[in-house]
Amino acid sequence: MRDSEATTDERPDRRGRRSAAAVGVIALVAMLAGSVASCGNPSLPFAGGGETAASNACPRPQSVTGSEFNAQEAGLRQLRRAAFRGDFFAQLELGTRYAALRATDKNIEDPIESAVWTGLALANDEGFAPINRVDRGGFGGWRPVSRYDDCRAWERHVAYQRLDGQLSRMTMEEQAEVRNRMIYVLSTQDADGFRTLARLHDALYGPFGEPSDNREAREALGRNSGGQTDRRRGGYPSAIGLFPRNDVDAYLYNYLAVQTGDVGAYVLLKDFERSTPARSRYGAFVEAKARQWVPPYEFYPNEAPDSGVPFSDESRPRGDAYEYALGRVTELPFVHVGRALRYLGVTETVAEQASDLSARQIQTLEAMLGHNMESRLSAIEMVRAIQLAAVNGSSEAQLVLAVMYSEGIGVPPDYARAFHWYDQADKQGSPEAKFAMSTYFALGVAGVADQDKAQAVALRIDSALAGFGPSASRLQAVLAQVSRSQRR
Repeated sequence: MRDSEATTDERPDRRGRRSAAAVGVIALVAMLAGSVASCGNPSLPFAGGGETAASNACPRPQSVTGSEFNAQEAGLRQLRRAAFRGDFFAQLELGTRYAALRATDKNIEDPIESAVWTGLALANDEGFAPINRVDRGGFGGWRPVSRYDDCRAWERHVAYQRLDGQLSRMTMEEQAEVRNRMIYVLSTQDADGFRTLARLHDALYGPFGEPSDNREAREALGRNSGGQTDRRRGGYPSAIGLFPRNDVDAYLYNYLAVQTGDVGAYVLLKDFERSTPARSRYGAFVEAKARQWVPPYEFYPNEAPDSGVPFSDESRPRGDAYEYALGRVTELPFVHVGRALRYLGVTETVAEQASDLSARQIQTLEAMLGHNMESRLSAIEMVRAIQLAAVNGSSEAQLVLAVMYSEGIGVPPDYARAFHWYDQADKQGSPEAKFAMSTYFALGVAGVADQDKAQAVALRIDSALAGFGPSASRLQAVLAQVSRSQRR
């Protein structure tokens, strides 16, 4: 009887303890859900599905997010300067602007340009490298979370969706143009850019060079947290197919990073060689390929959308070598710049010196290049005038640009680029270019043009027949040597 009474007396206490425990669990779950939802990332557990994109996104300064109406072109140039320097948020903002998500941006809509900057943002390690992340533990954890890391993850989630949609509506040629523009921009960022290009082609990384276990990378690949393919997730096939995985290209860009003199790139290259047995065998082949490598553009394509707001090229590399070469542009006879300007339609006659140009003519060139109209011809604009004429088919400008790369005048010395422009001028029948290329083959420039005496003589004969004097005299000397050897 006592036991029965005692049991009866204890029941209210047990029910009380159970109620208190239940209340505690409910409060705990509420606190957990509140703390996780406050970080604003809907991909995290218990995050509120009703959150708006604005609350998930990282904040932007008013000068960047404003309508800018009359200052639209100035705002784009400001963003492009920052984006070329590798600013993650400027790249995202450019992708948004050219996607014309706002009515005020409809006049600058350009899907290719939008895809370029969205892709560069996804490849930018500023977007996925942790800043102050903390371990959340089970069910989201108890510690405060990093709002900065979470909003960047949300930005990349949205960027992947947008890029996949854009690329899925493009032709193969348009996708190739997106890829080539990205390669050009990254190639102007020295070792950092080449390392990024290496990761983009390396199958051991995520689709845009992020760690393979990155949440957005798994989402793009259609994989779950364990790394296994999840058919329900679908993934983003167009986005992940932009850069095909290729060990040779991955090795090539790592090698180019080392050639910039970056010590860290050398360490990464050796790590790359050791990562799989086959990779160490690519060395000799890749070295020859690297010596012939030139970026897909001479400078960023300065095409302008219907709005008339051109794409400015803010890729000017930094470094003493570039500054020194740019300072030597005054050694180039100005008449070559004048001829390039006439070819481009900026002037009707060939200007013999800079003072022959009017302020309006200089402004016309600056507008074509997407530069600020300062009515003062700068050194970089002199170089760009020749580059622009060469890109648009002037054999004379192509020959001059080749000499500039050979001598390091206006641009840093680059024998691969010099040979490329000699070759372009040769295809248009330039006898001077044929003679220059014969010198390449006669001497042999490592990797660029292997020594080939027969090819050198053939080019000099073609050059002489086209009426180029130095080549004719050189040919006579070669024939005289042949005659003497026959007499012997």
